[in-house]
Amino acid sequence: MKIAVEGCAHGELEKIYECVETLQEREGIKVDLLICCGDFQSVRNNDDLRAMAVPEKYHNICTFYKYYSGEKVAPILTIFIGGNHEASNYLQELPFGGWVAPNIYYLGRAGVVKFGNLRLGGLSGIFKNHDYLQGLWESPPYTPNSLRSVYHIRSLDVFRLSQMKEKVHIMLSHDWPRGITNYGDKNNLLRRKPFFREDLESNKLGSPPAEQLLNEVKPDYWFAAHLHCQFAALVKHDDSSETKFLALDKCLPKRRHLQILELPAEFAGDKQLKHDLEWLAILKNTNHLLSVKNIDCHLPGPGCNERYDFTPTQEEKDIVLKLMGCLTISNDSFVRTAPTYRPNSPKRAPYEAILNPQTATLCDKLCIDDPLQVVLARSGRTMKQPVIIEHSESIEGDEEIQKTPIKCSPMTLPAPVTPFQSDDLSETVSALNYSRNSFLSETENVTLECETPPQTNKKIFKRRNLAMYTPEDAETGSNTSGSQVESDSPKSCKLACRTNPL
Repeated sequence: MKIAVEGCAHGELEKIYECVETLQEREGIKVDLLICCGDFQSVRNNDDLRAMAVPEKYHNICTFYKYYSGEKVAPILTIFIGGNHEASNYLQELPFGGWVAPNIYYLGRAGVVKFGNLRLGGLSGIFKNHDYLQGLWESPPYTPNSLRSVYHIRSLDVFRLSQMKEKVHIMLSHDWPRGITNYGDKNNLLRRKPFFREDLESNKLGSPPAEQLLNEVKPDYWFAAHLHCQFAALVKHDDSSETKFLALDKCLPKRRHLQILELPAEFAGDKQLKHDLEWLAILKNTNHLLSVKNIDCHLPGPGCNERYDFTPTQEEKDIVLKLMGCLTISNDSFVRTAPTYRPNSPKRAPYEAILNPQTATLCDKLCIDDPLQVVLARSGRTMKQPVIIEHSESIEGDEEIQKTPIKCSPMTLPAPVTPFQSDDLSETVSALNYSRNSFLSETENVTLECETPPQTNKKIFKRRNLAMYTPEDAETGSNTSGSQVESDSPKSCKLACRTNPL
């Protein structure tokens, strides 16, 4: 089985698929899966550009919209994680993952899926210490502050991934794990990127949560991006297992942004994308730990008087399997929830959060909560029912067809008291240069390196920890509702909601 690994996509899907196609023709191979390590930029229309935390000059629609509208179809199953340059309003619709376009799948804030017999995990976003312990409080409309904090990694995502005990073969992150440069050619990296020296010497280069997961999950391969350079490393763990790490560049001419990984045939299986049973059970087991407050909340650990090990038992996994019925992730579940791209339409910042049917269905089956729905409920708002865009209408004129409202997950909350406040493609492809050496000089796994040159009724929640969702006005006398248009995010209160941080 052959997998193409892309660094930072930055919306250049056409160029990436063209690179893979050219590689297949030149090398006489068939690529089964494409995975992308963040900055995917799943921008559907001009409004989504306003949900990306980039300067105005970088508001480029790129080419994802063609795959969203149905003008083109991704030729290879594509799985990606989020980075720090994303249409955050769209990805927030899918906190547990889902299809963003036919044949293009988002892993969610954190997630694990299976492709054939291959187990693939990922952690979206980048690490910022001041937001790491906070709840998932952001929602549209974004303030300048929340537009950036929305893609910052949270401790709950890392805590959930750390509960996995079954073997993970490939892990993805946007950030590099902190300390990874100690296992590769650091001097060569500094010759190419001398401005990394200060962070390297102070051990600040990379993500501490990713470092934690690297040492706990111990995957066979770990791929990352973000720093826009190629870097390989080999990590040997205490139990004699090894993790082969590779960071890749962004999709630009003469950059090493694409790598082909060849795996043994036993990983291929049926080559179907499926939910991972252990991961779904972890989501269900830890649902009560969800916080949507912008205060620091510590998760349970050894010594506390509540459960802190949420690795599911076989019984818990059997329950989840019964609830899900089928674990196959079908392309048929994709739904267009926003209008497709129109070149002359104005850029308007997204104001309402949309309920994605994929998230609603998964939450309903597992009896878990959509974080965005909880955020809005705390401030007396509801999620907007999606306006389903049919394929034929999206191509001809973007006519919008209102479908039957999606069922929201049942919830129970107290009455809200908080007031609402480019390069030429032919030149790029023609100068492709491939080499037959593995990125870690391993003979058993041949890799090919690609260097690209040139009316909804109010719903009611049932929550286990009701106090978590009591509006903060009642608790502290301060106004700290999710995303207020008038002000930036409130300052964090260093409040330990639970015992023992990770």
